Amino acid sequence: MALSYGEIRRCLSGQRLPVGFVDLDAFDRNVERVLDTIRPHGIPLRPATKSLRVPFLIKRLLAHPSGLMRGVMCYSAREAEYLAGQGIDDFLLAYPSFQQPDFDSVANLASEGNRISMVVDAAEVLPRLGETAQAHATQIDVCLCVDMSLKLAKGALHLGVRRSPLHSPAAVLELAKRVADTPGLRFHGLMAYEAQVAGLGDANPFEPAKNSIKSLVRRISSRELGERRANMVQLLKQAGLEPQLVNGGGSGSLDTTTPETGVTEVTAGSAFLKSHLFDYYRNPHMRSLEPAGFFAVEVTRIPGSGLVTCAGGGYIASGPTVADKAPLPYLPV
Repeated sequence: MALSYGEIRRCLSGQRLPVGFVDLDAFDRNVERVLDTIRPHGIPLRPATKSLRVPFLIKRLLAHPSGLMRGVMCYSAREAEYLAGQGIDDFLLAYPSFQQPDFDSVANLASEGNRISMVVDAAEVLPRLGETAQAHATQIDVCLCVDMSLKLAKGALHLGVRRSPLHSPAAVLELAKRVADTPGLRFHGLMAYEAQVAGLGDANPFEPAKNSIKSLVRRISSRELGERRANMVQLLKQAGLEPQLVNGGGSGSLDTTTPETGVTEVTAGSAFLKSHLFDYYRNPHMRSLEPAGFFAVEVTRIPGSGLVTCAGGGYIASGPTVADKAPLPYLPV
């Protein structure tokens, strides 16, 4: 049962506001709901630290007794260094970098025995990355970042985000071969995130006219990308480059990202704290989540009937500050 307003007031009594806090009981219940969604598929979960910025919570996830947690998807090489210092291992560095300090950080972590895979999407980075690995007397695992956007009408209609130039199985195979041929590097797998499914709410009360279109995009995309991702894996296997890791999915697509779509693991992060942005999905697993992360803020003014002014707190999702992303009052109601 969620904490009441009175219970929260007692817990935060004497705290200087604004203050961020997490209801750990709600957090743990969200963890179980996420695991209940993926458990029938028999695939592990790699938490995304971009969405979960608290080492205590990351460690709490990784210590779950289910055995379904597998390392972390992290935001940067510096973050991987920090988390390694916290005793965390097995990193998927999910955002490409062309910076030499990042190459050195990854090589250092690998040479110290940490499991880390770096995402790339361009051949230009490979020679320098390989040279860095050799200079540190180690080998760097490389995953390819694949664009899983939906392209229709021979590419004239593009639905999704433009994450990578790698869209076709042939393009993925070509770059995977380049990785395998680069001294100091080892082809390790794919990161293939379907943003137009995982990040597209289709029950938005602020844009009701678009909901049916969004649902259609989600359905078509799930079918198309599932086949394409599986074809990528098959083509790589035939070339002797079987991927050890194929990461896909997000909080909003855990129910459709299954082994049949080519993945060996899925990722979620925001689901555990459940911002109100996730209120606007039709997926049953999304509707089952409950808010767990909050900001307590001070009411500093009451300028008129039905109006209050609060000081500080809150954070928004990326993109425009619209009604489904701006901070939402939760308690008291």
